[in-house]
Amino acid sequence: MSAKTTAKSYFITTSIPYINGEPHIGHTYELLAADVLARYARSHGQDVLLSTGTDEHGGKIQEKAKQSGKPVKEYADEISKKWRELGPLVNMSTDRFIRTTDPGHEQRAALIWQALQADIYKGKYSGWYCTGCEAFVPEATAKENNGVCPIHERAYDKIEEENYFFKLSKYSAEITAKIMDGSFRVIPDTRRNEVLHVLKEGLEDISISRPKDKISWGVPVPGDDTQIMYVWFEALMNYITVLGYPEHADFKKFWPANVQIVGKDISRFHAAIWPGMLLGLKLPLPKMLYVHGFINFGGQKISKSLGNVVHPREVVDKYGVDALRYYLLRHTPSYEDGDFTWKRFEAAYNNELANELGNAVSRAAAMITKYQNGLIGDIAKPEHDSAQYHKEIADCRFDRALEEVWQQVRGLNQYIEEEKPWVIAAGGDMGHVGEVLAYIVSCLLEIAEMLSPFMPATSDKITAMFDSGVLQKTEGTLFPKHEDPAKV
Repeated sequence: MSAKTTAKSYFITTSIPYINGEPHIGHTYELLAADVLARYARSHGQDVLLSTGTDEHGGKIQEKAKQSGKPVKEYADEISKKWRELGPLVNMSTDRFIRTTDPGHEQRAALIWQALQADIYKGKYSGWYCTGCEAFVPEATAKENNGVCPIHERAYDKIEEENYFFKLSKYSAEITAKIMDGSFRVIPDTRRNEVLHVLKEGLEDISISRPKDKISWGVPVPGDDTQIMYVWFEALMNYITVLGYPEHADFKKFWPANVQIVGKDISRFHAAIWPGMLLGLKLPLPKMLYVHGFINFGGQKISKSLGNVVHPREVVDKYGVDALRYYLLRHTPSYEDGDFTWKRFEAAYNNELANELGNAVSRAAAMITKYQNGLIGDIAKPEHDSAQYHKEIADCRFDRALEEVWQQVRGLNQYIEEEKPWVIAAGGDMGHVGEVLAYIVSCLLEIAEMLSPFMPATSDKITAMFDSGVLQKTEGTLFPKHEDPAKV
């Protein structure tokens, strides 16, 4: 079966987080990155579908539910709800939220398994397994990590069992070719090169099931009730089950995905295993895979044991959602790891949002009120070159795109200082004052338009204040200053 994306359709996915823990600020970046692309595409007239969700099967969830003293589905419902609430909290414009425990997903996962039957065989697996990742680990990876998972800092388990296997090895050359010719674009180049190195070594066939007597919480293998689909293999299917593979109109309309966004710890699954599955299904690969880094706290991994977990709600409740969106998207390097501390966040908030953007808006409003009784007059669009801004968004360099916006914010503040409308007004040339203020407003409206995918609420407020040609009053300032010396 083939699928074709129409010119106006735009499908973007985040990875679906495993519900063995609750969300924190480190999980927020991926949602915001996807939301920026979705909002940007919508603003350019594309029919967008933005999908996220939760990955809920596997032995670790079974174990966590047991520890909590709850039935496994009840436990999954509770934790999935917390992940679902994260999207609205950060103003993510999600279109679909898929759970791998949804009956529709489970039914379609069985259809995918059957469609891949030519590439599936039964055999004995003997090798390494990370319980923390719920992942089989290639011999070379285990050796490279000295037998210890670098993420969970626990030794890999040696297991031997009879499982089903997927013939991933047969697709190494084809996946390589598609990455090399750019039809399956992996960014940034550092991640692309890592994937190509793995592919050059040659992909191994992978185990795609577990015995039911070891793990019972999962999707049964069609035709074999002694086996459960391996959680990672089944979870990857969500990107097409959410579209109603194989028969639904959404699948025909939106696949292949325009962009899939994942963290660097799961790049191998999405840059090698998932493409192999798609080729086995005779489906096109996603157009682009964006692999982002981690967010640390003060240079350390965010973890409960270190006591440095920050929930996005803590930031949103005090500073507003757009301040959080701004910090994570501008001060997290799009192609590398980022870092959050309260001190850095507050410096960005006070210096950039309050002093630079907020101040420009407040001064413009005050001068229009004082010198023109709230009337703005004719607004001509300024001719700033925004080509670089658009290129950075296309390349998922959100930090650089916001830097382009901030060059305009700083340029506008410089213009106000140089023109000094208050001096012109003191000299009585009110016609010139009107021209200067109209230009300032036109720049603010252009800035608002560029901020729209990143800081939608702020963009809407600025537009509402100035767009009609008559100043609309707003309560308070955009970003009131905060001082909290107790936070470091």
